[in-house]
Amino acid sequence: MSWTTPPPRRLVILGVAASDCHVVANQLIARFLRDEGFEVENLGACTPVEEFARACVRRPEAEALLVGSLNGHIHEDLRGLREAKRSGRVHCPVVVGGNLSVGSGKSLASDRRLYALGVDRIVHDPAALPAVLAELRTADGHAVADRTVADRTVADRTVVDRAVVGRPAGGQAVGVEVSGAGAVGVGAAWSGHARVS
Repeated sequence: MSWTTPPPRRLVILGVAASDCHVVANQLIARFLRDEGFEVENLGACTPVEEFARACVRRPEAEALLVGSLNGHIHEDLRGLREAKRSGRVHCPVVVGGNLSVGSGKSLASDRRLYALGVDRIVHDPAALPAVLAELRTADGHAVADRTVADRTVADRTVVDRAVVGRPAGGQAVGVEVSGAGAVGVGAAWSGHARVS
């Protein structure tokens, strides 16, 4: 009889932005990721950047920090993110999703502001999170660094995030294309209601 040790669960840190108290989507996403085999440290609602940073320091094995927002004020809530990353307290890629701006108009300018704050990836459908998390890892299991957004298009009611380009330390550039049509279920959970985004 041979004994094998199961592989360690991949850890992500999840929370809702500082000014946002919406927790239903947060709980659904945590459950979804656990069902997909991830260990989820869920910080819950109203989580300031400093609390995310403390969790990253406490859990250095975390491969990503996932921040949701439904109230549209994530730009203000993430003001301290760049400094937390620069200081090394947030050492892993930061992925955000939800309703990321106030009002119904969404724009690339809003996404660019988030990338300027230190966000590494914007996900519009939480069902894509396992694939996005896999794409953020390199062959040796470390997170990809230096990510930038190249393009986001909408065609046939399907959002496509295209060419988020990363460069693993000492490696070649990699490109990613993730698309997702509006889905009811966990996809709707991130946005708070069933819609294409």
